[in-house]
Amino acid sequence: MGYKNANVFLPRQLLSAVQQYIDGEYIYIPRKEEDKKHWGANTGIRQTLQLRNREIVAKRQAGCSVQELSEQYFLSAKAIYKIINTARKS
Repeated sequence: MGYKNANVFLPRQLLSAVQQYIDGEYIYIPRKEEDKKHWGANTGIRQTLQLRNREIVAKRQAGCSVQELSEQYFLSAKAIYKIINTARKS
């Protein structure tokens, strides 16, 4: 998200109307519903985490302890259990 100068992008009449409500302050204009993207869509982090979680589940099934996984992935034991339980439900 970047800031845009309203003087450049908005017609003068519209800018004056907006200034009646908020003058000289920052305003967030949300995306249109049909243009919204899911979390991680731009960065690919969602796919990275899914791959990591599959690795964790596979290693656990292969006999790796929760403590070992916790240390290897720098996650708490609680987080490891949550990943494993989520995988079981899907």
